[in-house]
Amino acid sequence: MLRLLLSVSLLIPLLSTSQQTTNTKTTTRSQWVYAGTNGKLVYQTTEKGDRIMDFSFAGYMGGGVAIPSVPVVKEVSPQEGDNTDLIQAAINEVSKLKPVNGFRGSVLLKPGNFKCERSLIINMSGVVLKGSGTAENGSVIALTGNAHPAIIVKGNINSTSVGETTKMTDTYVASGTSSFSVANAKAFHVGDTIRLSRPVTTAWVKFMGMDQMVRDGKPQTWISGEINIDRVIRKIEGTKITVDMPFTDSYDARLLDPPGTTVTKISSTGWLSQIGIENLAIHAPAKSVTINEGHHRAFSMSGVEDAWARNIEVLNTVNSISVTGKRITLDHVNIMHEAATIGAAKPADLNGSGQQLLFKNCNITGDNLFFFATGAKVSGPIVLLNCVFRGKGWIQPHQRWATGLLVDNCEVPDGGIDFMNRGSMGSGHGWAIGWAVAWNCKAKSFLNQQPPGAANWVIGGTGEMQKRAIPFDTIPYLPEGIYDAHDLSVAPQSLYLAQLRDRLGEQAVKKIM
Repeated sequence: MLRLLLSVSLLIPLLSTSQQTTNTKTTTRSQWVYAGTNGKLVYQTTEKGDRIMDFSFAGYMGGGVAIPSVPVVKEVSPQEGDNTDLIQAAINEVSKLKPVNGFRGSVLLKPGNFKCERSLIINMSGVVLKGSGTAENGSVIALTGNAHPAIIVKGNINSTSVGETTKMTDTYVASGTSSFSVANAKAFHVGDTIRLSRPVTTAWVKFMGMDQMVRDGKPQTWISGEINIDRVIRKIEGTKITVDMPFTDSYDARLLDPPGTTVTKISSTGWLSQIGIENLAIHAPAKSVTINEGHHRAFSMSGVEDAWARNIEVLNTVNSISVTGKRITLDHVNIMHEAATIGAAKPADLNGSGQQLLFKNCNITGDNLFFFATGAKVSGPIVLLNCVFRGKGWIQPHQRWATGLLVDNCEVPDGGIDFMNRGSMGSGHGWAIGWAVAWNCKAKSFLNQQPPGAANWVIGGTGEMQKRAIPFDTIPYLPEGIYDAHDLSVAPQSLYLAQLRDRLGEQAVKKIM
């Protein structure tokens, strides 16, 4: 088996920084996040109080929890021809077992090639699909037949409102904070799950400059409706509510009222949990065609929480992985392309469109693609940690206002990291990302643009700083986002790990390394 290889002025005055020279590079202190005298992180804010958020809540079980080793209860050996029904029967059998501490057990694929003409489906909590490794004597799911994903994990979420709805009353709630005030808090209790619905108003769309987009002579709609985030109440003090995790975006009543941001207690059913995919390879035949033609994909996870994929080697899938659940870790997931897709429209190998997602030690080799992208209205935190992406491609949040992304110690030596306004590209993607951070990253280029009323940061970056107009225009250049300590390295080396250590202690860091 093939072994895969896979500038606007700053919003606050500059702080004095001490620089420390080593034999190979210069390390300095970021003015936005740095260790204080007691070792705890210190955060600087914008004039309105916005700050780089605490990203440490990303990952399995909300960060700082080791991925478990789940006992094998069913083994499957490869057979000639299509193995789909054989593996699916084993998954279904384990799915019927009574869970113990949240797990029903693992299905183990023995060494060999498992040809699969259809997708394998996991639709029950507590089930793990694992192989015997990714080396020459490992387990390979070989995709045959019509284009399909190798593995689909899918819950069926149903969220309903419970009780009364109230409204946020603050004039401004800053990004990165976790408290706000409401008109009436009497209907809420500590432990309640609440949904904050941020309206997409005409005033906000105009403020963002997204009201005049045209493509091929036709007006483009950037966003409509609402942007929802869910949080759990941790404290109630009068009408002030504190939640379990910081906000990835700001709430500006000047732009959102009327109708204003609503707060509702919700109840959700249908989530799958404690599901894993690990220690196997997924192979597809190489195809050099456009993304509109059929392609095999690796796996998708939707409607799932507290899940993982680790030690996965992927060959020649396109739009390879989609993760839209929450509290999910992908660790050592490597993707190799033997042939690039053709055409201007590019696939996204990693689609991170969920909440509390951690992509750790992932590697991609390929051309003419987005290594990582997001969908519309995505609220993180989402973290890329220690990833290396080689080839002509980009880390590029993709459309319609995602918020709360950290790219931490990642390398894109032949491509770029873009926090940008995509304008009328792709039917009006517009401003793709706000409140994003690239921390100690290396790339051939950075395109860091500043959305109205928000911030994007490149801190400790190494690579060319680009300036561009909105797509399809040549002038004027859009305002630059914040660059801090460019072409230097900043301490701490990893923002995510430092934040995790700050919140949960050194043991939490050791558990995920």
